[in-house]
Amino acid sequence: MNWALRAGSLLLAIALLLAWEAACRALKVPALVLPPPSAIAASLWQGLASGYFWPHLRATALELVLGVLAGSSLGFAAGVLLGEHATLRRLLMPYVIASQVVPKLALAPLFVLWFGFGITSTVVITALICFFPLMENTLTALQQVAPERLELFRMLGATRAQTLWRLKLPSGLPAILAGLRVAVVLALVGAVVGEFIGASQGLGALVIATQGTMDTARMFAVLVLIAALGLAAYQATLLLERWLLLPFTRNT
Repeated sequence: MNWALRAGSLLLAIALLLAWEAACRALKVPALVLPPPSAIAASLWQGLASGYFWPHLRATALELVLGVLAGSSLGFAAGVLLGEHATLRRLLMPYVIASQVVPKLALAPLFVLWFGFGITSTVVITALICFFPLMENTLTALQQVAPERLELFRMLGATRAQTLWRLKLPSGLPAILAGLRVAVVLALVGAVVGEFIGASQGLGALVIATQGTMDTARMFAVLVLIAALGLAAYQATLLLERWLLLPFTRNT
């Protein structure tokens, strides 16, 4: 059944691409406005075969990995800290929320000014975007543990640290990993947006470059690479989630 669904999804994609190709040819849409899939595929193959795309793809992938690691680690730690200390949560949450409602694109010029052009400013933007989903999901997961299970741990004389590591975090792991999935998707957006402003290399910078040369087919080819990178990152997150949840599924 799973293979049937995947085959159906693939057939739908092929049908949409064929319809797109036919519409471009029948309506004689200028390639500058909307290139057909055949032109996009040719540009994608040329860029990959010549090696032109690879340095940009590696740069964006590196920024994505570093941003996710930094932002997710800080978000998880902040979620645990705020989840375990109610006073600290009431004190700091307004400032955390205020920092998140400010669009990161508006802060990008400041990060370029502070950290310079290149990978550092882009990683900072990506990390900030990853921070909130992990923090919010971790905080919520720690607060939604069943009261009777907490009471049982208290009766058994468990310490606060033991309750956290043996009850709260294992119980909240699915919600925390859901936050990681959201963070990974948003992280790629942050990396590309950061490259729009503060990078000379990367897929986002390449989009700006193709816009300047009016090479629409190459721009679509870059968008295909961005989508492929996002799908690969999301799939890697799913594999990590299955691996982390495997001990719990075996016990159920």
